[in-house]
Amino acid sequence: MVPCLTTALSGPLLDLERRFLDNATTIERWLRSQWQEHTPPFYGSVDLRNSGFKLAPVDMNLFPGGFNNLNEAFHPLCVQAAMSAVEKICPDARNLLLIPENHTRNRFYLQNVAQIAAILRRTGLNVRLGSLSPEVTAPTPVDLDDGTQLLLEPLVRSRGRLGVDGFDPCMILLNNDLSAGIPDILRGLDSQYLLPPLHAGWAVRRKTHHFAAYDDVANEFAKLIGIDPWRINPYFSSCDEIDFHDRQGEDCLAAKVDGLLTMIREKYREHGIDETPYVVVKADAGTYGMGVMTVRDADEVRGLNRRQRNKMSVVKEGLAVSQVIIQEGVQTFEEVGGGVAEPVVYMIDRYVVGGFYRVHTARGRDENLNAPGMHFEPLAFETSCSLPDQRCDPDAAPNRFYAYGVVARLALLAASLELERTALPAGAAVAA
Repeated sequence: MVPCLTTALSGPLLDLERRFLDNATTIERWLRSQWQEHTPPFYGSVDLRNSGFKLAPVDMNLFPGGFNNLNEAFHPLCVQAAMSAVEKICPDARNLLLIPENHTRNRFYLQNVAQIAAILRRTGLNVRLGSLSPEVTAPTPVDLDDGTQLLLEPLVRSRGRLGVDGFDPCMILLNNDLSAGIPDILRGLDSQYLLPPLHAGWAVRRKTHHFAAYDDVANEFAKLIGIDPWRINPYFSSCDEIDFHDRQGEDCLAAKVDGLLTMIREKYREHGIDETPYVVVKADAGTYGMGVMTVRDADEVRGLNRRQRNKMSVVKEGLAVSQVIIQEGVQTFEEVGGGVAEPVVYMIDRYVVGGFYRVHTARGRDENLNAPGMHFEPLAFETSCSLPDQRCDPDAAPNRFYAYGVVARLALLAASLELERTALPAGAAVAA
């Protein structure tokens, strides 16, 4: 299914995609050289926005929770990529412990966990699930919608190693973003590979760190193929010491919003774009589409009502928001089945392994789609994101999806740089 684009396909986006196609050999060689210097995260997913004049990442998730939404045809790709990652990290690995979120009642998320476990088992690993939830005090079977079961087990810590009863893994894979903090049971493990590292969790990680790294990646890549980096990179700024409940930091936020809107307007004039610029204010840490607000004028952040302030003041796990990222809004002109859509690209190791569309029929093209009422179209990518076809038009499915895969891998490379830059020295304590 090729996405329905409500913008003309003869404009700048076609030129951008043509640049990707014409430089595919150069791009792949450059990416290969980057992966010789930087270690990719074990896995990740990237939310992209395609505005018709810009194709850019707006979020990078290091604990992806939608493997169940991938086209089944991509499962062999997932297995091959996971096998590559495992061979590099621990070639002799036999046992892997998967630690999911504490969402024991979210059936969609649990299907994701089941899919991750199935992929890993097909690489030749024994996989068991260890839960951080205090409610899991004994092996707990959980029924899934497809008639299968997951078995969640309480974690066991013994002599510096982590596992479950009778199971000592050499690798531990987190599918828990640590929004609630880093539990002591995960600290100071002895000779076990913990992936992603603790500082990848939201207890430590900040979106501003990621997009600062993406700035560097996008600038180098843009120079490589001769494009304006703004075409693939959203402007951003940040504000610290925010308290939405007490209206602290409103002047800082308004000033940053106004400055960013001014920069976007200048770019729109430079490129002849007839659109109203906007920014998205997000919690600098956290996920699940919480703590997100669309702003078109700086005055809007000074007059928030109680409901808006309550919405922005807390994120997942009820954590208070004290830092925000102000990000250039990138409209999406894509539609699937009559709903506004944005592509989500999934990667394992350095490989694109699939993707789908997040669709929301009740949201506009300049709104956050990661909200109640969204659904996913797992059949959206019928062709691989890594196989461009020079014989086709730039906007043909394999080429549009190749462009998605390129930008997604740039975000993955930025995540690698981000984790390198924020890594703590050996033996240093990780903040709770």
